[in-house]
Amino acid sequence: MIVVDGTLKTRLALWLLATVASLGLLLLVEAYLSATRAAERAYDSQLEAAALTIAEAVQWQDGQPLVEIPLAALQIIATRHQERVFYAVLDARGEPLSANLDLAIEKRWRDAAAERPSWHDADHRGQPWRLHGREFDSAGWETQDPVQIWVGHTLAGRRSLSGELFEHAVTRFLAMVLVAGLLMFLAMRVALAPMRRLRHQLRRRAADDMRPLDARVPRELQELAETLDNLFARQRNSRDALLRYTADASHQLKTPLAGLQSASELALKSEDPNAWRRALGEVHDGAARTSRLANQLLSLARLRHVADASRLAPVDLGALLRETLLEWADRDLAGAHDLGLAPLPARPVLVPGEPWALRELLGNLIDNALRYTPPGSEITLGLNDEEESVELYIEDDGPGVEPSRLARLHQPFERGGRQDTEGSGLGLAIVDSIARRHGAEWRVENRTPHGLRITLRFRRLPGASVA
Repeated sequence: MIVVDGTLKTRLALWLLATVASLGLLLLVEAYLSATRAAERAYDSQLEAAALTIAEAVQWQDGQPLVEIPLAALQIIATRHQERVFYAVLDARGEPLSANLDLAIEKRWRDAAAERPSWHDADHRGQPWRLHGREFDSAGWETQDPVQIWVGHTLAGRRSLSGELFEHAVTRFLAMVLVAGLLMFLAMRVALAPMRRLRHQLRRRAADDMRPLDARVPRELQELAETLDNLFARQRNSRDALLRYTADASHQLKTPLAGLQSASELALKSEDPNAWRRALGEVHDGAARTSRLANQLLSLARLRHVADASRLAPVDLGALLRETLLEWADRDLAGAHDLGLAPLPARPVLVPGEPWALRELLGNLIDNALRYTPPGSEITLGLNDEEESVELYIEDDGPGVEPSRLARLHQPFERGGRQDTEGSGLGLAIVDSIARRHGAEWRVENRTPHGLRITLRFRRLPGASVA
């Protein structure tokens, strides 16, 4: 039963979407971090420029620094977001020479600024601040004491700039996702086009069209196309075999029916009761042959078209062989032959099988041997128990079969080149079907100096070892 489990387009789209979403999430995180870093660098550069501008404006008068904060310095660190700005000029002892806020500069920050320009984050009156400090030597001034200049501002401008940069990155990313989605849709249509062409080609085929496919497919569909070709080939062979089987069956049934019609017509034209009796005998014999042929045809059709052989049960092959042989030994057909059974193992020989089918197999093997060997021939059946398998064999000392015909004996209506018997040529075809149904291997070979041997090898059930 075919169960529809989504579509390839949906699966491809979901996998691609998951991949794009994962990569997109990483890209968005990177974009956010990059925007934050870019805003930090930009505003840190402004703080550094403001500190340099204030340092250039420091003058000395009467040995004391005179600090006049230039307007340009405040304009550098002030932005359109109306941030609060901070500046402070500290002497060598850390005392403020000039400051606009009471924001305390920690000693460790001053020590760090004495070594190199430094940046610090601080919190003042509930607002986060970004501070920059650096120390300037007083070379060329009247005193040698250094001064430290600290500038800073709140973070509104930084956050606004990073948000704008991130927003632009998100906008570009969404545009790229839309374009990628469109391209992905077009790519899936192009990639799945060979599958659509193959589907349309199969839909346009007639029910009896078993020709090989004529299509150009990518490598990924090559195995599917080859599998379909193999399926068509098997169906073509099966159809041809069915047609041959039907034609052969019709021909085989036509011959005895024609004999029945001829015998009955001759009897109707005669007034002699003895002629009627002879005609009735011929009709009876012909009806028996036709009935046997019809039964074999039904058995072969049943074996070939009833495919459920999964419910195999343990069968004692030795006991079944003994019962079948005793049944056939009482028939008139076996009266002119030496039909015997080789010594069987002492304990049961269990194989997985269907009793009715195995009985049919044994019956056809015995019937085939009786009909294709001359009177007085010796026919022997037996079992050989091996470690993992059981070998069933039947052998006779009849004329055998031409080596060129051995490989065709399993085909329906194949008589091994013999037309002098009443056999229908279906016995070994039935044997072949039953053997395949049970997963058994079988072979036919001529004996020396003459005769025929048929061997079937069945899988033995574990624990069914025979001493």
